[in-house]
Amino acid sequence: MNQGKGILARFQCGFESFQLDVDLQLPGQGVTALFGHSGCGKTTLLRCMAGLQKAEGYLSVNGECWQDGHRRLAVHQRPLAYVFQETSLFPHLSVHRNLTYGYHRIPSDQRKIGFDQAVDWLGLSHLLPRMPAKLSGGERQRVAIARALLTSPRLLLMDEPLSALDRHSKQDILPYLESLHHTLDIPVVYVSHAVSEVARLADHVVMMDSGRVVAEGPLQETLARTDQPFALEEDAGVIVNAVIGERDAQWHLCRADFEGGSFWVRDEPELMTGRDVRLQILARDVSIALAPNHEQSIQNLLPARVEQIASEQSPGTTLVRLQSGDTPFLARLTSRAAHQLQLAPDMEVWLQIKTVAIVD
Repeated sequence: MNQGKGILARFQCGFESFQLDVDLQLPGQGVTALFGHSGCGKTTLLRCMAGLQKAEGYLSVNGECWQDGHRRLAVHQRPLAYVFQETSLFPHLSVHRNLTYGYHRIPSDQRKIGFDQAVDWLGLSHLLPRMPAKLSGGERQRVAIARALLTSPRLLLMDEPLSALDRHSKQDILPYLESLHHTLDIPVVYVSHAVSEVARLADHVVMMDSGRVVAEGPLQETLARTDQPFALEEDAGVIVNAVIGERDAQWHLCRADFEGGSFWVRDEPELMTGRDVRLQILARDVSIALAPNHEQSIQNLLPARVEQIASEQSPGTTLVRLQSGDTPFLARLTSRAAHQLQLAPDMEVWLQIKTVAIVD
């Protein structure tokens, strides 16, 4: 087996409810999301990678073998950091002392992340004197992530770090996680059952069900597959990478340019001209027309070509994959509508997307 760059993970272990059986080759950088419903095996796989769960298998991280048929490094011997749902900060230590607890145990010549770097990345400078009891849920999780990074791990594992937070705290911490995504040189494996988190943070996605991998690949193309098992979920859709090309102050809108065209999105203070953005377009918010109609409230009209039609995946529902330029889209229609439009592969159509439905 090739032990070059990347994460090679193959594990088998049995439980009463299901059998974990995975064989993965993941990128050695960026964020890989393990995605699926509760109980599908995401956390079990993460624990196997950490050495917390005993399992038969193999694990190498960017050329370093941590487990094979002959040896299995103990948890404390694996140069990784694990961020749990619960922060488990030391309650009797200040934020500053929580952060330095692991940092000072790493020899100075092995530190890849400086104390000031981690504090700056996660916006913690004003929190350093505080005790954990005086922090909000989002603040505690930011401290926990910084503490993990200050051990200079070669792999960062994150097990649903936002699941215990309320909506406000999640919105508070997500920009910091996005910033880390662009800054870190450490591969991250991120467990989540929330499509919105995966859409904002991941580069690569592994979809799991009943202990097995059911779909896997780069985020944008995997979410756009009509045969992936979560395509009929309410928040199923695609990710569009775009650049803010123009701001319309009069109507509080921004024009987002992408490979294949552009559309208007709601203006936000942080959406400056030239900024790269990720936009989530839900399949339920995309409709199809045979000709452009400018006399309607939907302002985003895009020429597209029908690629695939997956009909009757659920009673009366048809999922259509379309291509606008080099960018894929999904549209969820009633089967009756698809029939009346006589949709067929290679057919030229128009996509209609509500501005207010586009999620940044």
